[in-house]
Amino acid sequence: MYRLRNILLRARRGEPLDSPNEMIVKTARAPHNLVAMQKPSHQSPAFTLIELLVVIAIIAILIGLLFPAFRAVQNQAKQTQAKNDVTQIVNAVNAFYTDYGKYPLVTADAIISGTTASPNNNSDLFYTLRGQPFGANLNNAMNPRVIVFINPPYVKNETAGQRRSGVSNTDGRYYDPWGTPYLVEIDGSYDNAVANPYTANAGATPNLAIGVIAWSLGADGSGATAAASGDKNTGVYADDVISWQ
Repeated sequence: MYRLRNILLRARRGEPLDSPNEMIVKTARAPHNLVAMQKPSHQSPAFTLIELLVVIAIIAILIGLLFPAFRAVQNQAKQTQAKNDVTQIVNAVNAFYTDYGKYPLVTADAIISGTTASPNNNSDLFYTLRGQPFGANLNNAMNPRVIVFINPPYVKNETAGQRRSGVSNTDGRYYDPWGTPYLVEIDGSYDNAVANPYTANAGATPNLAIGVIAWSLGADGSGATAAASGDKNTGVYADDVISWQ
């Protein structure tokens, strides 16, 4: 034991050893080189250009698949809004009749749109129904009690061609979600009948037994603008949103 302890003390001091056994002891007590024992680390390689292009292509494909679905959902929401709007327009005109005993503006059956001449323009009708003293309702001539029968929001963009989903403070017209003024037909002859704007698939033809109807020309901005324009289920008429169906 004494000899072993002596060998260990000499090895610790770094003194020369005399025998192979002493060399074994020194080797056994030599500290391990932890750095040398560690395996070299390998960094993960970055994306190659080809891999990056593949990822971009996959993302583009996914966007292409999802975009039509998004557009369909968006268009469905606009159709729902337009349906609600035309229903409110009809209710407002009927409320005017209840209060005043007559329909606003018209003295004969008439289709009111954004292009018809005053006093049967879309703006004239909605100035009257909103109790605004402009157009045909100047000085509240048509709505002397200034009753608000309908109060749609104002459009968010007053730029011509960008007016949607509301009333324009510039021209007074009430625009649908796609940017076309709503159309309204009123029974100005008071026979409880108005001409059907469609030839088929939209109720009785040639006349509807209704006092007031309203409709939107839909996403394409084209459709029925006169009596018996075409089949509701075909062509430019298919996306029209109507109040009586």
